[in-house]
Amino acid sequence: MARRLILTRHCKSDWGDATISDLDRPLNARGKKDALGMGRRLVESGYLPDLVLSSDSERTKETWALLSTSLAVQPKVQWQRALYLAAAQDMLDVLREANEAQSVLMLGHNPGIARFADMLVQRAPDHPRFRDYPTGATTIIDFATERWGDVDWGAGQVADFIIPRDL
Repeated sequence: MARRLILTRHCKSDWGDATISDLDRPLNARGKKDALGMGRRLVESGYLPDLVLSSDSERTKETWALLSTSLAVQPKVQWQRALYLAAAQDMLDVLREANEAQSVLMLGHNPGIARFADMLVQRAPDHPRFRDYPTGATTIIDFATERWGDVDWGAGQVADFIIPRDL
């Protein structure tokens, strides 16, 4: 049984209030619109997670809330401080613990998520925005493994790469 990772960067956040901490920054209007559109696209394409592993920031929580409005069945969600501004290796360590799920959606932040995506795949998709991983970017990565614990660098096959501007 293969494993599928849906790797999503949070959508566009609001920088309008300088008194709000980075952890507490919400989405802006464009970010909300993009999250809804991305959620519809994931459902239309059949990219449905069994488990969500997400940073516990406000913008990742809001991104998931809007992404998930199109889902008929809600997966289990784990909010993890370890994913807040996480490095690629930290993200891999969290993913390797997800053995109960076949399909995992992981929500995180740059620069770690861009590096994580690039290091996971055998070959990057032919898209000019893959390596900078803009807000809302989502890569669908398939792994030919029975356990998340066996996932390693360069083992993933890109099934799809989507950014909100392409919707």
